Amino acid sequence: MDTKKVDRLGVVGCGLMGSGIAQVAAVAGLDVLVAETSREAVEAGKRRITASLDRGVQRGRLTEEQRETALGRMAFTTDVGDLGDRQFVIEAVVEHPEAKSEVMRALDKALTSPDAILATNTSSLPVVDLAVATRRPAHVVGVHFFNPVPVQRLVEVIPAVTTSKETYARARDFVTGRLGKEVIRAPDRSGFVVNALLVPYMMSAVRMLEAGSASASDIDRGMELGCAHPMGPLRLLDFVGLDTAQAAAESMYEEYKEPLYAPPALLRRMVAAGHLGRKSGRGFYDYAP
Repeated sequence: MDTKKVDRLGVVGCGLMGSGIAQVAAVAGLDVLVAETSREAVEAGKRRITASLDRGVQRGRLTEEQRETALGRMAFTTDVGDLGDRQFVIEAVVEHPEAKSEVMRALDKALTSPDAILATNTSSLPVVDLAVATRRPAHVVGVHFFNPVPVQRLVEVIPAVTTSKETYARARDFVTGRLGKEVIRAPDRSGFVVNALLVPYMMSAVRMLEAGSASASDIDRGMELGCAHPMGPLRLLDFVGLDTAQAAAESMYEEYKEPLYAPPALLRRMVAAGHLGRKSGRGFYDYAP
C-alpha cells in the first residue's frame, strides 16, 4: 500500500466545520469516516451535510448523482478508535486546547499507520501545543478551513516547529490536489494569517457599537458599501459564532498581550447570555423564525 496517497480520510467533529470538510472530501471521491460524541450528534451532522448537499444541487453546483454518491462515501461512528485505518485525520472539535489535545492523544493511539497525518482545523491555537500531545509531532500539521467549507476556497496550512517538511508537503498537496482548495502557508502564531488580521477588525466593531458611536446596521453597511466587503463585521461575527470568536480573541490576547486582540465586555456578556449569533437564533441581529 502506498502510504503517501490519501484515499481514506477521518474527520473528528461534525459541526459546521467538520461537516463541511467531510462533505468536500466525499464530493472529491474520498472514503470519509466521521466521528462524533453521540448518536444525537451524528444525526445532527448527517442532517447538516444532507441540507448542504441539497443546496448544492438547487444552486447547480452538484448533480443529483453527485449528491447521492457523496452521501454513499460517508460513514459515521461514535468511537474515535474506529479511525485506526485512516491515512489522514482532521480534528474539527470545539476551539478549546484541552478538548483538542484529548482528541489528538486518542487519535495518536488509534492510528495504525506510522505515516498517517494528524491535522488540526484550529483557527487560533498554536499547532505545536497540539503536536506535542502526541507521540508523532512530526506528523502533526494545521489545516485551517474557512466557513462555509464547500464554498470558501482558502485553506491555511500551518507547519509547527515539530512538523516535518514531508508532512507539510503532503498536507499541502492533499488540500490542493485532492480537495481542490487553494493554500497559503501560515506561521504557527495564534491567529495565523487571516484571523490575525480579521479578529482585531471584528473586535474593533464591537467596541464601536459598545461605545455608542454607531449602530450595528450602520457599522455593517459602512463596511459593505464603503469597502465592498460581502458582509459587515457584526454580521460576520454572528455567522462565525460569538463564542468561537471570543475563544479566538482570547487565544490571541494570551499570546500577544495586545489590547486590540482582547474580547470586549459586550462580546463576553452576549456569550454568557447564550446570544451566539445565527446558531442560537440571536446575536447582534435576531434570527428567530
